[in-house]
Amino acid sequence: MSLDIKTLVQKYNTPLYVYDFNNIASRYKELKESFEGKKSLVAYAVKSNSNLAVIKHLAKLGAGADCVSIGEVKRALKAGVKKYKIIFSGVGKLDSEIREALEKDILLLNLESEAEMKRVEMIAKELQVEARISIRVNPNVDPKTHPYISTGLHENKFGVSIDSAKRMYIYAKKSKYLNPIGIHFHIGSQLTELSPIREACEIVADLVRSLKAIDIDIKFFDIGGGLGVVYNEEETIDPKEYALNILQSIKGLDLTIVMEPGRYIMANAGIFLTRVLYEKRNGNKRFVIVDGAMNDLLRPSLYNAYHKIEAVQKDGEKSSADVVGPVCESGDFLGKSVPLPPLEHNDILVVHSAGAYGFTMSSNYNTRGRVAEVAILDGKDYLIRERESFEDQIRLEEACDTSWQ
Repeated sequence: MSLDIKTLVQKYNTPLYVYDFNNIASRYKELKESFEGKKSLVAYAVKSNSNLAVIKHLAKLGAGADCVSIGEVKRALKAGVKKYKIIFSGVGKLDSEIREALEKDILLLNLESEAEMKRVEMIAKELQVEARISIRVNPNVDPKTHPYISTGLHENKFGVSIDSAKRMYIYAKKSKYLNPIGIHFHIGSQLTELSPIREACEIVADLVRSLKAIDIDIKFFDIGGGLGVVYNEEETIDPKEYALNILQSIKGLDLTIVMEPGRYIMANAGIFLTRVLYEKRNGNKRFVIVDGAMNDLLRPSLYNAYHKIEAVQKDGEKSSADVVGPVCESGDFLGKSVPLPPLEHNDILVVHSAGAYGFTMSSNYNTRGRVAEVAILDGKDYLIRERESFEDQIRLEEACDTSWQ
């Protein structure tokens, strides 16, 4: 992303998220074209960055949406995603969410347990509709990633075992109100090795073959997301190799491949800009205090995740510093032991790879307003979310009756 960062900061202030929409399109097309000639659906993982402008941009390219709440389903529809390209996943769907998803007639609901299947069947019966479903299978494959973003082992809360899935599919096949058309698995995020993906695909493909043998016609083979990206010199998976391994594992099966990329599309399409407030030292420890904080970008505090941090147009001998924010928590940091030149008030730092799981995980902790978001498309900048004001934060509280106090 070639940007005049100082001009953007003058125009929109800091902290600030900036997204390269040309890069977003390139990443989407790269993945889609890897499956060229095969039936496929790229269902963008809305949770990674749910800005309406981002979803709309991808929808125009032909993307679907992987949603984990009815709010995300409604965002996808509002942004122009076709209803037949929307998947509703998630471990804990409310009855009201299931009902609304069925009423909106989206592609399918992805189920995580037998108990959930029974709720969906009951609600579908009430509505007198047939619920199109897939079942999330847990292939018990080690994804070799951070434990917080591992999802495919028995110790994780997601999905059901192969044996449980078989029983659920047989039940669904017999039900008047359930139509089992898909199968789903997702072993984890930030995957940088092909072997766990290939192993999981082969396990689930074998299950599909056994289901077809008893006349359960699975049409959608949902491989989830999880393709890793470069945060800190990681070796990543080539999309063409990714596609080849998946297609080999389902050889002989007539299936539409569904992918749910989020980080892969968004992470390196976004940066986070923050302004230096002060420098300080505690003994030999150097701190750079900035106006961005853990409430704006939670990943470093939550996962101890690494984001490359650079100073804009500053020279000088670099020394190690912790980049910390104003939030009243010891865990409020954007980076530790970051090599930075001497910095002064109002200098700008760029936090890289911040397009995924940045703004969407932000909060109003310490009554801090959520930051603005800006899109860059063909060299022009566009405000896609206004900076949140104090009045925005308290609006729903002020709307309540306080006469009892």
